[in-house]
Amino acid sequence: MPNPFKSVLDKTSGLTRQTAIYAGNAFDRVFRAASLVQAGQTPFETLHSDGLVSLRYYPPLQEDFIELDDLTIPVERTTHRTPIVIIPPLAVNMLIYDLFPQRSLVRFLRAKGFEVYLIDWGVPKREHSHYNLHTYVAELLPAYLNRVREHSGEQELSLHGWSMGGMFTLFYSALSQDQHVRNAIVLGSPIDSHASGFMGVASQAIAEAAEVIRKRTGFRIHNLKPHWFHTPGWANTLGFKLTNPIGSVMGYWELIVRLGDREFVTSHATTSAFLDRMVAYPGGIIQDTVVRVWIDNQLSKGEIQIGEDIARLENVSANLLAIAGSEDTMVTPGAAKRVMDHVSSGDKTFRVVPGGHMGILAGSKAPKESWLKMAEWLAQRSD
Repeated sequence: MPNPFKSVLDKTSGLTRQTAIYAGNAFDRVFRAASLVQAGQTPFETLHSDGLVSLRYYPPLQEDFIELDDLTIPVERTTHRTPIVIIPPLAVNMLIYDLFPQRSLVRFLRAKGFEVYLIDWGVPKREHSHYNLHTYVAELLPAYLNRVREHSGEQELSLHGWSMGGMFTLFYSALSQDQHVRNAIVLGSPIDSHASGFMGVASQAIAEAAEVIRKRTGFRIHNLKPHWFHTPGWANTLGFKLTNPIGSVMGYWELIVRLGDREFVTSHATTSAFLDRMVAYPGGIIQDTVVRVWIDNQLSKGEIQIGEDIARLENVSANLLAIAGSEDTMVTPGAAKRVMDHVSSGDKTFRVVPGGHMGILAGSKAPKESWLKMAEWLAQRSD
């Protein structure tokens, strides 16, 4: 759809021209938002897909330099021996890892000399409602890591997990006791969920009520069929925004105030493309995480039930870098830091960086506050 205000810009000046700019940006943001989105521009190859889950590989970059916000980063031609596998959380789309050409995690890691793979969990439908923690941690994840090993020719891997992806990383390492997971990077993953601010307080209250119900009735959430808990993408988008309702509203207010700033309008459209396109949670995952992670807070004791098995964090021995956001209201630093008490890693580091739950991964401060330090930490442990 052409922008009807473009021709006006060529014929006007002064206040009228400024009005036309505002009107043109507003038109594009509402009716042509897809044309503004800058995300998802880094090329990748799909190595395997089962119809839902797929494995991406990001080949070497062709350029000699990349822009990282206001920094120029030379592209390293010598690759580190240990590949890195990005393990996303569920519910999000993969644009978050390639959000802007100047703020793309996959592009940055590739430029820093890492072989980069990403597991795309796809868009679960009602037919996948029975998928639970065991499905992802004990079935899908090991199968796809084996494909990474086949393609790369390397047994040792580095795993990178944000939010639930960080939990998947820890659960897999704990359950499988895979000694070839050399490095593990987890961001914003709750280990003591009851210590996570307001959500922690709410979880404790629900836990007390749940215990009373269990004792009096014997009822368990897992007694219900998982399809009752299947959560559509729009609900996940709403829930994510409600973790910071003021920030969500202010974001649209700032859009109105800065409607004359084309760069800001483009940035807003790009970020919204991620936030507004979240995907469904399988019901089995909701049952497992709500009960075992948030209500029962099993991880605070260093273990969690995965299917019929128990995954113990003491079995995690990989070099560990755990990161929390100073403004994260979903997973506070206190909730994330408890991982340090349970893993057996001889080399383990915990850092608090500026940003909220999404900001620590792909916010405006992430490249300088997190990515550069992460790449340095990883490079020292990948050859």
